[in-house]
Amino acid sequence: METTPATNARPPIRVRKLDFPFADEDVPRWWFWNNPLITHGSNGLNLLFPEGERFFIRSVKHYMDRIEDPELLARIKGFFGQEGRHGREHERANEILERHGYDLSGFLRRYERWAFGFLEKRFPPILRLSTTVACEHFTATFAHNALTHEFVEGAHPIMQRLMKWHACEEIEHKSVAFDVLAAVDPRYSVRVLGLVIATTQLVGWWMLATKSLLDQEQLSPEELARYREEAERVRGEGGAVDWELIRGAFVEYLRRDFHPDQRDDYHLARAYLESIGEV
Repeated sequence: METTPATNARPPIRVRKLDFPFADEDVPRWWFWNNPLITHGSNGLNLLFPEGERFFIRSVKHYMDRIEDPELLARIKGFFGQEGRHGREHERANEILERHGYDLSGFLRRYERWAFGFLEKRFPPILRLSTTVACEHFTATFAHNALTHEFVEGAHPIMQRLMKWHACEEIEHKSVAFDVLAAVDPRYSVRVLGLVIATTQLVGWWMLATKSLLDQEQLSPEELARYREEAERVRGEGGAVDWELIRGAFVEYLRRDFHPDQRDDYHLARAYLESIGEV
């Protein structure tokens, strides 16, 4: 059984202001492998980030006055700063889609109204927190995947840099929300219920976002089939998703003694951040 690494193995949670020059870059319409399916699979997730990150902040902040550990309090503040920055940068990146003529308003209006205007208000605070914990586990898993596979190299340079920066910081703060939940309500049932909610909401909204963008391409059935075949080939060659990692992440979360730091991958974040001078 893996044990949780010593707390001094965690890197400091630093808020980085990279100010990606989206307005100055000629980011193509299909910026990921020049393929609409691959591009919009990523765009669909990107559309969820700004309001999703703010939801994470609200969910953790609700319990901040019950945290007495000064080290955890400092990590929470770093978490707020990083997540807030992620939301702002992804909003700026999403403006690229609007410049290419995509209508984001219809999907975003439904997403914000139902996910946050309706569902968030009906779930008790502890379930909002446990949902955040599960989502953070998913994003840290996606981050690990992004930093260990060459598939990301097929993205436009500035979008690739956005993805890798975001991935690194998701790894850096991956255990913050979990530690808050453990401090205020360590019940296993609460953690697992959050996983159920997070899985259904993340997958559902991600699929709807992706579909809303693909529908605007008005591709013929023949074109869709060709791009789908190409996407499958590229994903296979580039190792787009490590499904063993994804399945393993889901299973490990169900262990009663699970902790995010049991996957010791902080070195992945450190290596990339060192390469761009942002440790």
